This record gives sequence, C-alpha cells and structure tokens, in this order.
Amino acid sequence: MSPNDIARMIQAALPNARVEVVDEVGDGNHFRATVVCRDFSGKSLVQRHQMVYGALGDAMRDRIHALAIATYTPDEWEQRSRSRQSSDAR
Repeated sequence: MSPNDIARMIQAALPNARVEVVDEVGDGNHFRATVVCRDFSGKSLVQRHQMVYGALGDAMRDRIHALAIATYTPDEWEQRSRSRQSSDAR
C-alpha cells in the first residue's frame, strides 16, 4: 500500500480534508498521516482518529501495520503554523 493509496482513502471519506501521508521507514507498512478537516470541529481526539480509521476500513487490519495520525481543524492548523513560524524566526 502506498502513501497515495492511504491519502485517497481518507480523502474519499473526508472530502473537504487536506491529507498528507508519508511512509516513515520506506517499507510500505509504517505510515504517518496528517489530516486537516473542518469536520473535526467539536470532536475529541479519539473521535477524530476513529473517523480516519473508519476511512481506512479493512486496510488497517491487513495492509497497514502502523499508522501515526495527527488531526487538526483548519483553525488549529493555522495556529500551529503561526506558532512554528514564530519559533523559527527566533
């Protein structure tokens, strides 16, 4: 399974999301996904992760060995980006 396959599956379930998936070690089994979606507003971290896992369905059982997930609303992502830029400027 490729990072693009995983991103497409998440995007299909959360069409307004921005999704980035990287293969952490190059083995096609250990991935990191960053998902920014307005549908996460008002949801707990567990609920957000359940939404992403739900998008991946059976792939989580048989094709993806490990997936680290970071989920953000657009406002959280913007705030995170601003704080990173601020710390980079120091």
